[in-house]
Amino acid sequence: MKHAFVFPGQGAQFSGMGKNLYGANPSAKKIFEEANDILGFNITQTMFTGTDDELKQTKVTQPAVFIHSVAAFLSIENAKPDMVAGHSLGEFSALVANKTLSFSDALKLVAVRAGAMQKACEQNPSTMAAVLNLPDEKVEEICLEVAKETNDIVVAANYNCPGQLVISGSIKAIEIACEKMKAAGAKRALILPVGGAFHSPLMMPAKEELEAAINSTLFNTPVCPVYQNVVAKAINNPDEIKANLIAQLTGPVKWTQCVEAMIADGASRFTECGPGKVLQGLVGKINKDMITDGVS
Repeated sequence: MKHAFVFPGQGAQFSGMGKNLYGANPSAKKIFEEANDILGFNITQTMFTGTDDELKQTKVTQPAVFIHSVAAFLSIENAKPDMVAGHSLGEFSALVANKTLSFSDALKLVAVRAGAMQKACEQNPSTMAAVLNLPDEKVEEICLEVAKETNDIVVAANYNCPGQLVISGSIKAIEIACEKMKAAGAKRALILPVGGAFHSPLMMPAKEELEAAINSTLFNTPVCPVYQNVVAKAINNPDEIKANLIAQLTGPVKWTQCVEAMIADGASRFTECGPGKVLQGLVGKINKDMITDGVS
């Protein structure tokens, strides 16, 4: 029986996030205070009392979810993961949990990533949509068809669980793709309230900025493997981890495939660290026999 620790991404945030951890756990409190110093502003105040609109800004959301997730993990006494994974942004939290990155270095990278993604969103108006109950192959086929028709970008971005795939691209291409998905039998094809086309080629300007920051940061050999989004398999080599982390910004989040690979490698318990319970739900939909719990 192997114990996997998993970490959520952007979208898990809520007003008041982390406040209980801060009050109850000295190691968590230390992380929150260190984060304020590193970022140069009081992000914990925004996390504890900020409005939903304030927390929705990419440059705030990403560090906030990351800080909360790492604090939650560190609050677990004698936590010893056999394997880790994170959904999109959550991969940075996972890399702190398996000691590839220090907390301070990872937070600095998350801040660069968030700022670069915010700029990319402003440069290229774009969006994402959730497609429900349509086979992955059909979703991919329609994305290719629409991309050719419109000469625009629309790609499969998040393979969340069977029957739930998020697509990403230009507003026009996403709107056309959603209509075609519904015509093909999708239960829903719903445009999401996000500021940009994450995990698509439209994030290329952000990727270049993040790549420079990652390549100048020390990555250690991890204490256990990370199952990375773009390759959906166990990775232990620091140079491979770097390359996959860079590729993730414009590549898909293969969450279903990551969880399946972890189960194939012996995982039977998944603990989600951070705000919300989204990943526990997704793991249950991927394989109902898994034990799931969480620390938030």
